[in-house]
Amino acid sequence: MKIKLGTNLTLEPTFTEKKEKYRCKVVDMDDQYIYVDYPIDTITNKTVFLIDGTQLRATYVEELKSAFAFQTEVLGKRNGQIPMIRLSYPGDSEIIKIQRRDFVRVHSPLDVSVQFEDEKYQFITDDISAGGSAILLNREVKFKANDDVSILIPLAFNNGDIKYVSTIAKVVRIWDKDSLTLASLQFTDTDDIDKQHIVRFCFERQLLMRKKGLK
Repeated sequence: MKIKLGTNLTLEPTFTEKKEKYRCKVVDMDDQYIYVDYPIDTITNKTVFLIDGTQLRATYVEELKSAFAFQTEVLGKRNGQIPMIRLSYPGDSEIIKIQRRDFVRVHSPLDVSVQFEDEKYQFITDDISAGGSAILLNREVKFKANDDVSILIPLAFNNGDIKYVSTIAKVVRIWDKDSLTLASLQFTDTDDIDKQHIVRFCFERQLLMRKKGLK
């Protein structure tokens, strides 16, 4: 979905432990860059001064229906009738459609440690989102539907970073798919930082799948 002049953007810093969001508007653009007015922090309503090189995730809503996102970077400032921030524009092909709640679910095999009472297990995920995950059960387990388990998931990012998400999950159901047995988990105690890590991981994985023609 091609971005347009006047589009309202929400910017979120990519590499930060804080969950911050800024709002701004696209006031000019060309093939390589978009120019936005100075962003406003959505919590404090104060102007945010972003330094060059800041990596951001930009999201916007088209006609109040579909939401889209892309990765961008602060490349400097430009003076005009109003002060502007220059952001990199990856191109129309790099914009992906996202779910409004941000709980994009992607298929990805990740190692996951699961603990229930005194038992510890090592499994592989079938999919993951900020709201939960399905894991492949390769052995008998003690837990069942409605039980709470502790999980630890390492997330590897494109820049080489590895973040460890630790949370509590409720077992929604255990079910069979073809010759596999899966458990659906709903995350119930994920803090904002870990949610942000999962959303970022899903975003990167979705973009990678798109480039490979898998989505």
